[in-house]
Amino acid sequence: MKKILTLVFVSVLGGILTLSAYKLFLEPDALTVSSEEPQVETNYFPTNYKNTNLLNGSETPDFVKAAEETVHAVVHVKNTAVVSAPTTIEDYFYGRQSQKAQVGTGSGVIINKNGYIITNNHVIAGAKELSITTNDNKIYKATLVGTDPKTDIALLKIEAEEDLPFITFGDSDSAKIGEWVLAVGNPFNLTSTVTAGIISAKSRDLSGQNYQSFIQTDAAVNPGNSGGALVNRNGDLIGINTAISSQTGSYIGYSFAVPSNIARKVVEDIMEFGMVQNGILGVSGISLNGKSSEELDVNLTEGFYVGSVEVNSGAEQAGIEKGDIITKIDNVRISKFADLTGYLNTKRPNDVVNVLILRDNSEKTLPVTLSKFEILTTEFLNIQVKNISTELKEKYEIEHGVLVTKNDNYWLYQKIGLNKGFIITDINDVQINSIDDISELKSKYGKEFEKNIEKISLINTRGQKQSFIFR
Repeated sequence: MKKILTLVFVSVLGGILTLSAYKLFLEPDALTVSSEEPQVETNYFPTNYKNTNLLNGSETPDFVKAAEETVHAVVHVKNTAVVSAPTTIEDYFYGRQSQKAQVGTGSGVIINKNGYIITNNHVIAGAKELSITTNDNKIYKATLVGTDPKTDIALLKIEAEEDLPFITFGDSDSAKIGEWVLAVGNPFNLTSTVTAGIISAKSRDLSGQNYQSFIQTDAAVNPGNSGGALVNRNGDLIGINTAISSQTGSYIGYSFAVPSNIARKVVEDIMEFGMVQNGILGVSGISLNGKSSEELDVNLTEGFYVGSVEVNSGAEQAGIEKGDIITKIDNVRISKFADLTGYLNTKRPNDVVNVLILRDNSEKTLPVTLSKFEILTTEFLNIQVKNISTELKEKYEIEHGVLVTKNDNYWLYQKIGLNKGFIITDINDVQINSIDDISELKSKYGKEFEKNIEKISLINTRGQKQSFIFR
């Protein structure tokens, strides 16, 4: 009996020891092993399960240096213009036209130590007097050196006794989408203000006419910021803040800047030639997308499809043909027409660019010598017109107009004697600077263009200025 009890006791004791050993040594290991088993995914999309610390101080962008280096080179621009005042009873009685001073404000960027300042053309338009206030509250009288309404760039000059702080131009072509930028300006008549954001997009065209190529950013830009600086984290100037997209007049998330490469070329032309020198490729066509590619029966959905080539242009002489697809110029990728015009706006006549085209599924690079702006032509109302040359502007002492090279419109010939060699300067009191303005009128009136002509101003072949009213 004692042996049996002893055996039972030993068995129970052994079981307790075994259970205790399992709990102490084996069970935690089992739990650890089970926790390391790979998770079973419930979706079929690429997923990143790594934890990222977004508040890592070493990765937080630091704009202090860029702000310190740029804020003193951005100035307040005050534009005093004289405009017509509301007509009073006394004005009617005395037969006079009252005038009043109108003040507009904006920003500008000092671009060298000698006091040259770049701003927007619309900031200084119509100015009778211009004054500049620097960030240390010094006031200077400014003179207008020159403007380019097409790119909305103007160049001013102030005289200071000391060297002025300035911002160095950067390369806007190398700026990347997603890159941090600062907008520096004088919104709401405040002293220099800095806001931060990223580059949201490049080569934006707000006009619909395919000649603009803005940098889009989400850095806050408000009234008064126009003409201010868009700089990168190094403090380099990569754009001139120009416009906002807003229904209220205040910033709502989109702002646009003229790329620095275009702005620099414009002011260099103004300083050297007195006017902008435009080099053109000599092609017209359409940007490719899903719809246009299907209509044209091409496989690509990005690039510029050549619809026609200007006679005697650099493109024609280099061998570019209708149906070619331009995909790159030099090292700049061309996905739409704004990419093309944006890059060409940094070039001058006789500059050579390497154009990569796709023809019959084969790529070919063609060196093209850019032509003068004057060779461009367009047709409307059975009239062919071209941009006027500098020589014609000087001959007739005019700043704008288009030259008639062919007239098959008998009605206009009968009414006003319009013929080859005439210069059309205004249509319906709209100033005609180039064939781009003709294209805008064609878009506005369409097939009803002739019926909507109320007034034409022109210069005949004898140099006489005439205006004709049709209704």
